[in-house]
Amino acid sequence: MKYLLISIASVMVVAIMITAIIYYQEPTQVSLPEQPISEESDYADLVPQAVEVEDVISYSLQGDTLTVTFNKGKDWITVPVEKELLFTGEYSGNQQQLIEQSYLLSEERAAFLYAEQSDTGPQNILLISTTDQGKSWEKSLVVEQFPPLRFRKVDFVDDSFGYVILSGDRTMSQEYSSIFLSYDGGETWEEVNRPDVTRLVADGGFVDEQTGFVSFGILNPEEPSLYRTQDGGQNWQEAVFEMPDQYLPVFVQAEMPVKEDDHLTVLVNQGSSGDYDGGLVKGKFISEDQGETWQFVEEVEPDE
Repeated sequence: MKYLLISIASVMVVAIMITAIIYYQEPTQVSLPEQPISEESDYADLVPQAVEVEDVISYSLQGDTLTVTFNKGKDWITVPVEKELLFTGEYSGNQQQLIEQSYLLSEERAAFLYAEQSDTGPQNILLISTTDQGKSWEKSLVVEQFPPLRFRKVDFVDDSFGYVILSGDRTMSQEYSSIFLSYDGGETWEEVNRPDVTRLVADGGFVDEQTGFVSFGILNPEEPSLYRTQDGGQNWQEAVFEMPDQYLPVFVQAEMPVKEDDHLTVLVNQGSSGDYDGGLVKGKFISEDQGETWQFVEEVEPDE
């Protein structure tokens, strides 16, 4: 009986070993859930990458082409201008993004300043724009024979009235500047008088057809230097800032004024070397006389 039990146990052990060998030799079949394909990520690989992809209206400089979208990247429209012409001049930016203020993008209009290619000497400055979201494009000549660009800005106050501010031919802290206005939606441009100042342009523009501003001083400014016109650029006068004593060495560079209700407001920053409270805080000023004088209101944090 003893030997019979031993024999039965031996047979069972062998059977278990054979079963284990067969089990581990056959691969286990596991049913995995199907992985969904992300249409959004695949689509993103096919379209140009915009600078601000969350914006409904944005642009891309992917490859050698400037493209714009008016529907958050669903469709991309090629702007008929050579990419390199957008960056010519004494200042050419990083060429990974369009030069700040050299273009505008809105539902009603897209416009881009550029210069006809020239290795040396004066250039022709042109504007290419669309008012039908890229179905058609129009080119207009802003000025012929302009020196190599540094500062450039274009904007439109309404459907008809727009302005372009240019500067160039810089030597140390001095340069040449010009102001151009359009009253026909950018089809033609006329040069108007400029302030009798040769310091570097910091900013500028118009809030309506008559009222405009140009701010000067980039290299170590000591106080705001803001000039205003109330006759469409024919005459210019320097604005007066009523600066509190504690801010005299702090807020030194005026930005572009804007309309707020029945008055104008302007932010004055600390320039490139400011270090007050981190260097990014700005002073807010208001004017109730169309920009002739400015009164301090408050400090403004960078995110405001």
